[in-house]
Amino acid sequence: MPVCKNKKFEQIPKLPGVYIMRDGVGNIVYIGKAKSLKNRLLSYFNADINSKSAAIITAMRKIDYILCASERESLIVERQLINKIQPYFNSMWKDDKSYPYIKFSASEDFPRLTLTRRKITDGSLYFGPYPQIFYIKKFIRWVVKFFKIRPCKLNFTQYELPEEKKVKSCVYYHTGMCCAPCMSKITSMEYKSKIKDVVLFLNGKFKKLEDKWQMRMFNLSNNMRYEEAKEVRDRLYAIENMSERVMINEITQDEVSKSIQRADSISELKKILRLKSFPAVIEGFDNSNIQGTNAVASMVRFYNGIADKKNYRRFKIKTVKGADDFATIREVVFRRYSSLIIKNEKLPDLILIDGGKGQLGAAVSALEELQVNIPIISLAKKNEEIFFPIKDKALILSKHSEALKLLQSIRDESHRFALKYHRKLREKSLYKI
Repeated sequence: MPVCKNKKFEQIPKLPGVYIMRDGVGNIVYIGKAKSLKNRLLSYFNADINSKSAAIITAMRKIDYILCASERESLIVERQLINKIQPYFNSMWKDDKSYPYIKFSASEDFPRLTLTRRKITDGSLYFGPYPQIFYIKKFIRWVVKFFKIRPCKLNFTQYELPEEKKVKSCVYYHTGMCCAPCMSKITSMEYKSKIKDVVLFLNGKFKKLEDKWQMRMFNLSNNMRYEEAKEVRDRLYAIENMSERVMINEITQDEVSKSIQRADSISELKKILRLKSFPAVIEGFDNSNIQGTNAVASMVRFYNGIADKKNYRRFKIKTVKGADDFATIREVVFRRYSSLIIKNEKLPDLILIDGGKGQLGAAVSALEELQVNIPIISLAKKNEEIFFPIKDKALILSKHSEALKLLQSIRDESHRFALKYHRKLREKSLYKI
């Protein structure tokens, strides 16, 4: 693999320390120590595809690091953190579980990528093993899309193609995501020539790929095949900037403890609310008015337990006259998520309403009208009761619960933000008088 071009790596010191790798939702996936943090972290991006390092890179999206005074201190800190957190990449190599491999069926007329737990002598190329099937499945989907390999599971040869009625409506063919060997749009020789790049990529020969694509782009451009040249250029950009997806931060041990606390709160919330996925993105709503005047509402957004202030939203109430908390909540929830739907933007993992059963019912009514299914709860301040749409009985958590502390912080922040906006509008109206 090439030397990492991410400028963020230039800021990492060549000093002893501990590095903490996280996935896309902030979960810690691996903890390691190093005599030189910079050299060690760069080595991950120069790793062979079959190495343990490559398996970790598949899942990693963020790196935090802690500077230490010596190697000995880094060893102590590493052990303490591993014992406390138990990241799965630190422990997966200790057992004998059969982890999956990426299988590239090179012996087929039209090779494809699949997952398998058996490595056999069948002419295929195998890469791995990988401990986290979720991440490697995502990786395979990306490679298939990037190189336009056939994604189907059909078994056929260049001499025995599937029946046309089975494949002519294939969405991958009609969207240009596959070169359609099943419909004789490409020969086996042409297909294999086209996907030699896949083998180079899976073997980590990125520099060789870059040189090859640079030459190909130059030749295509000289022959005025500009659309094809643009496609190669886009591939070059993608491969040159692969490391740019990784965020790098220097942190302290205290910040690690706070991060662990946030992760615990999100995990606890998932469990007690029986959510299908971790509530990485939570949006909280509240409203503010005095006897119905200058009625406003707020929406705050928390990502992995941290206030995401750039994505806060505030609303002037348009359809409600007088002081009607229920109608106000219904309006802003409807406006927020109808806007996301129109823009085709990602919906949150959980919605938190400041209030009781009435406010929750109003918000649920808005979601039902939009026909969207987002987990939603409310938190009433008096007894810190958590209400659910289809349950009459409220849930009361221990005051020491990390999940409750997270919900309280979101509720209190939405209240603060709504009150701040209300006061601003009120001051403007008084000034006009």
